[in-house]
Amino acid sequence: MHRIGLDFEKLKYPHNGLYTFCLQLGQRLLSLQQQDEQLLYYMPASFAAFNGRFETIPYKWYDRYAFHPPKMDVFHAVHQTGNVWPRKQAKRTVVTIHDLNFLIDDRLKNWQKKYHLKQLQNQVDEADVIVSISKFTLNAIREHIRVPDSKCQIVYQGSEVKQFPGFDAPAYKPQKPFLFSIGMLTPKKNFHVLPSLLVGNDYELIIAGRQQGDYIKKIEAAAAELGVSNRLKLVGGITDEEKYWYYSQCLAFLFPSLAEGFGAPVVEAMHFGKPVFLSDKTSLPEVGGAHAYYFRDFAPEAMQDVFAKGLQHFSSNDHTDAIKKYAMQFSWDANAKAYFELYRKLY
Repeated sequence: MHRIGLDFEKLKYPHNGLYTFCLQLGQRLLSLQQQDEQLLYYMPASFAAFNGRFETIPYKWYDRYAFHPPKMDVFHAVHQTGNVWPRKQAKRTVVTIHDLNFLIDDRLKNWQKKYHLKQLQNQVDEADVIVSISKFTLNAIREHIRVPDSKCQIVYQGSEVKQFPGFDAPAYKPQKPFLFSIGMLTPKKNFHVLPSLLVGNDYELIIAGRQQGDYIKKIEAAAAELGVSNRLKLVGGITDEEKYWYYSQCLAFLFPSLAEGFGAPVVEAMHFGKPVFLSDKTSLPEVGGAHAYYFRDFAPEAMQDVFAKGLQHFSSNDHTDAIKKYAMQFSWDANAKAYFELYRKLY
């Protein structure tokens, strides 16, 4: 029996990208395992959404200090910031590195960034395979971490938005055409540049995502300075039904983030054939490709120009089907299949 362990500790934190990654990968792997394979999931006892044949590695608060899982053939740390490592309990190990965003985090001092790099280097040295979620992330890894090319592999993230075609009752339902964005309210998301796109029109701007720190004040201040506070709606965390509704009903999707390893919301919006307006930073041009419009300057006039020309281009050329087709290549099924093929090569 081949035993494959995965660290799904991030399932403790719903409503973020890592939760979605663990949820989607974990469920799809269950449908791919064969009779001579056994999946072992390290995850919170409170999580009960997986359906299928798997064993649970019980989560204990002291595991970060002394982790003693069962012996296994392969262990997959699905994110580089995981708290556990199997040491000698796994014959082969895999680490997925989603980003190196800490390097551009202004809240961290240089010594803290160097410490995180050293910790990551140690993890890379111990692992047998390093997976990155985009070419951009892999290039960043190679720039800052010593890693042989033979260890490296790219597996793109998947994307899926649950469908609720009968749903029509979000907690906040705009009465005007609206622009949509989603993500944790943190400085790297750069949301405070978006209110400028409400100048000279009657659109509303819906930003969904949980608050972290006091960055929300900067977003609100930007809207107040432009006199558009009444059309900015910060709706907090949202349900799957509400996310479906906002994606399906929005005029356009906006994502001006400064630091992404992949950028899943971009592909989610594309699944609905929506025009997407992105920053030209980090992985976003790789993910959006030729089917997105890009902010290369965050000055209000420059953003307004890109936005107006982009909407005009989108409305005068029927790109909806092409955008949907492009988004289909980023599937969770393909993601899980690539990981299982990798595990099997390591037996």
